[in-house]
Amino acid sequence: MSLRFSVLASGSTGNAIYVEADDKKLLVDVGLSGKKMDELFTEIGRNPKELDGILVSHEHSDHIKGVGVFARKHKLPIYANEKTWLAMENNLGTIPTDQKFIFATEEVKTFGGLDVESFGVSHDAAEPMFYCFHHAGKKLVLATDMGYVSERIKGTIKGADMYIFESNHDLNMLRMGRYPWNVKRRILSDVGHVSNEDAALALSDVISDNTSRIYLAHLSLDNNMKDLARLTVEQVLKEQDMPVGEQFELFDTDPLKPTPLTSV
Repeated sequence: MSLRFSVLASGSTGNAIYVEADDKKLLVDVGLSGKKMDELFTEIGRNPKELDGILVSHEHSDHIKGVGVFARKHKLPIYANEKTWLAMENNLGTIPTDQKFIFATEEVKTFGGLDVESFGVSHDAAEPMFYCFHHAGKKLVLATDMGYVSERIKGTIKGADMYIFESNHDLNMLRMGRYPWNVKRRILSDVGHVSNEDAALALSDVISDNTSRIYLAHLSLDNNMKDLARLTVEQVLKEQDMPVGEQFELFDTDPLKPTPLTSV
């Protein structure tokens, strides 16, 4: 089986990404209720009881809201780094010891023929990290919840076949919007979220001849729109002489509807 994935849900109301290769099936984050997660799995024609584990990126509620319920219901192992475990454990309910596993930052874990590489990001959580998935020479990158994209991160994620990449907000919408200034300042900070423009500039440094699809993820409900994010990223990439619409395409994600299962 090829490396395949679906962005089940993406945004400040909840995040979950499904990844499979060979006979291994993983879920990154469970930021929605257990009931909604079951509905999303039905929509993509997969059974959550067949999952091999849940990988947790960080302890914010839009990434862990359903982790405890979902793991207990389907008897799934949970993988997170030590600081994230300490930060989230009280919010998960009782998790049996044999379902708890450490997945350190900057580590590679192998699940059958699927190698999962973790990397740290700059975000206001205990020790946030995201993942590169490697299988049969293909590479899928999941990178959201970043205040900025460092040169170290760019080196790790460069040359992927597909990206699920944060495009959180439009700068003008955020500046003119209803959020209090302290929240705006947090989003704009080095431990906040990446804007449409900054996402495009970072992508222009990591896209390679292999890259065929980019999914714009974790869009703010209040400070962004799908069309605006896509048009802004497309415009900046074209200004950087990137072959958007030719070599690779941009795709939307949704807070409540999964993207079709896609082979990398």
